[in-house]
Parts: sequence; structure tokens; C-alpha cells
Amino acid sequence: MVDPGLVVVDKSPGMTSHDVVARVRRLAGTRKVGHAGTLDPMATGVLVLGVDRATRLLGHLMLTEKAYDATVRLGVTTTTDDAEGEVVQVSDIGAAFHQPGLVQTEFEELVGEIQQVPTAVSAIKVDGKRAYQRVRDGEQVELKARPVTIHALEVHDQRVVGEFLDVDISVRCSSGTYIRAIARDVGAALGVGGHLTALRRTAVGPFDLGVARTLDELSDDFSVVPIAVAARASFPAVDLEEEQAADVRVGRALDLTLFADAPHAVFAPDGQFLALYEQRGERARAVAVFV
Repeated sequence: MVDPGLVVVDKSPGMTSHDVVARVRRLAGTRKVGHAGTLDPMATGVLVLGVDRATRLLGHLMLTEKAYDATVRLGVTTTTDDAEGEVVQVSDIGAAFHQPGLVQTEFEELVGEIQQVPTAVSAIKVDGKRAYQRVRDGEQVELKARPVTIHALEVHDQRVVGEFLDVDISVRCSSGTYIRAIARDVGAALGVGGHLTALRRTAVGPFDLGVARTLDELSDDFSVVPIAVAARASFPAVDLEEEQAADVRVGRALDLTLFADAPHAVFAPDGQFLALYEQRGERARAVAVFV
């Protein structure tokens, strides 16, 4: 079995996130593998997995910023807000591309802190049952809007494809943002409908495609990002004195003032990753201890 750490996978299309987890379990020789946020089968790109103790980092990594490249098709509405759903409506896109700057302006309107209604086929639970399962069972699902932040949204290219308009975008956003919902909402604002035809996640926090490896590459040479390296890359780091490290090992609070309202990774003098701590009142207290 390999040491605890993170595996950054460049997911291929057609695979579920569970498929990737199952493959990594076999490669790592342990069932203790999880992922930091799913990717739909249609989507490709960065999927961060934890092995052994590093699985306890995943809940915190899920809250980090993410980045995507996507293609939105305007003129078609689908049941799932992406290309895997059934077509609900086809519209004339004439106005969407005859007015210069109109499409780009509608996308840019979404930048900032917004209230976004998740796509109905999301994994959000409604009365204990996943929304996507309710949709599959023929139920009408109406989810409540949630606050998300779109830090940046750039339109790269627009092109007419048959009767439709395809728009390539890049998005940098908070966790919990649905790129499919961006396609849906821009299409609705333009009055023509829209859905996602391609999605590639390019980064999860500090982990981007530059460090991601395909499953075939991992099969040839399996290795993890060591848990100490992953923690230092993912969170603000605090290097402790030995006496403080001893306190952390038994979960005691520390007389520290942490500068951000977020977990900090704390390290022993020898570089060992010990725990995640956060500020609570005048002292720093443990969120999760890893030793």
C-alpha cells in the first residue's frame, strides 16, 4: 500500500468519478480512497483524490476555488442543462449573434457574488434523496437558489454551428458553482435557451492540469502527492515549535493568531504535517488532527 497523500487525475470522458475512485483503489492497494468533488461523465479534467489519511483533507479541499473551460451551445434547452439530456426546446438564435457584444455582456453579467439555482440533476439531496434521482423517477424538482461567487468569466470564441451558436468560455469560481447552470441562465437571459456541450475542469485549488495524470499514466507509475506537500500547497502553513507541536498531537488549543478565516496547516519542526487549525476566539483550535 502507498503512503497517504493526494492523487491528481486528469479524468477521461465517459467515466464517472466513482469509476476513477475504483481504479485508484486497485492501484493504491486500499479501499480508503475518496474524491474532492465529482465530475460528470461528460466532463474531463482535474479530479483530486485522497488516499488513506489524506481522505480527511478532501472535505476542506472541496471548499476551494475551481476553474473550468467550457463550451455553451445557445439555441437549445435540455432536461439536464448539458448535452446528455433530452432536447426540450429549439429556438431561433438570430438576435443572439446579430447584436455585437450581446452574448459576451450576458456572460459577464454573472461575474461576482450571485444567487444561482443548481441544475435539477445535481447531487443535492431533497428530503433525503438526490435531486438527479428524483428527476430520473419522473418528479419535478425545484431547487432553491444558493450564493456562489464567479471570480472571473472570459468569453474566448463564438461561432455558428448549423442553427446554433457555440460559445467557448473559461470560468474561475467558488465551490458549489454549476457551470451547466451558467449555460442555462445565459440562454434564458437571451431568450434562446442554452446548454453545456463540453466541460473540462482545469484546476481545484492549487492543483491544475500541469500536475494531473491520466489513469493510464498512473497505471504505469503510481505515486501520490505526499500529505505534507499537499497540505502546504492547499492551506496557509504555520511552522510550530516543538512544544506547540506536542500540544497539537493531543489536540490542545494554541496561542496563535491566524490571519485568515480558513483552516491552516500546522507543521512540526521536522516538517511533519500535524493538523488543520482555525481561529476560534482568541486561540487557534483543531479542525482535524492527522497524527
